[in-house]
Amino acid sequence: MRLQKLNVVAIGGGHGLGRILSTLSFLGDQLTGIVATTDNGGSTGKLRKRTSSIAWGDLRNCLTQLVEPESVGNQLFNFRFDGNDELSGHNLGNLILFGLNEIQSRPLDSINLISSLLKVKTKVYPMSETPTDLLAFYEHGRCKVGEISVDDMPSMPNKLMLAPLVKSIPECVIAIENADLIILGPGSFLTSVVPPLLVNDIRSAIAKRTGQCVFIDNINQEDSPAGKLVLDEKLNWLESNLGSLPIDTVITQDSSATSDKVNVLCRTLSDADNSDYHDKQLLLAALEDCAGKLSFAASDVVNG
Repeated sequence: MRLQKLNVVAIGGGHGLGRILSTLSFLGDQLTGIVATTDNGGSTGKLRKRTSSIAWGDLRNCLTQLVEPESVGNQLFNFRFDGNDELSGHNLGNLILFGLNEIQSRPLDSINLISSLLKVKTKVYPMSETPTDLLAFYEHGRCKVGEISVDDMPSMPNKLMLAPLVKSIPECVIAIENADLIILGPGSFLTSVVPPLLVNDIRSAIAKRTGQCVFIDNINQEDSPAGKLVLDEKLNWLESNLGSLPIDTVITQDSSATSDKVNVLCRTLSDADNSDYHDKQLLLAALEDCAGKLSFAASDVVNG
């Protein structure tokens, strides 16, 4: 398998990135996940309102996707409190990460400690260690703040940015610079895929990439403004907001998808048991095709 020889970086948030990391977990420390930290809903949102912190929920989800589903560690970090008291709705893994961050010198120390506890070899990094929120600008100069508000918008924002602007961590930049394959998505386009790309260091590192960058489209149309766009409309919006297009190839199940801007790889990808999810083996085969094209292009450069 050609993928086994590559350094791979997967960027995004939510369940989509967790699915990718789980699919590629056999790569061990050759795989790096860079996780969006702008979520302001659910248990994460409650913790962020209590004190200034990054969003822990997607980081916790990615870590637990990298351990056995039936393991004690997975069950512990995914345990959610019910009832009507102040713990109701909180996820125990989020609370543990939040608590560790209060006594550690930096968020990455907390993540590395939990990775060691769960015996996770894949590197999982926050897109930034500084708290920030999504800020969306739309018609008539209006704006909305926070992921929850952005997802509920009736139409695409003219511009999306981070407030405040934040820096990434050196570990993220180094991983991207050394990556043979960079993966964006799947997941909510505006609130999972785009936020890490709004961090200047990450965007610049991807723009200077020597490896291939692949965008994995969602199986089904997402319930957001981006879900109403065809592929090139998404890419045009991304290019307009970022100043460049960080994608070389799109993997999609949509047989009608075409593009004048990037390569399109159309494959059957849906999981037989849950049509909203990518089947891991089918997704792996599609990524292996991308790895093959990458190897072929590299040999052309050497032989040329």
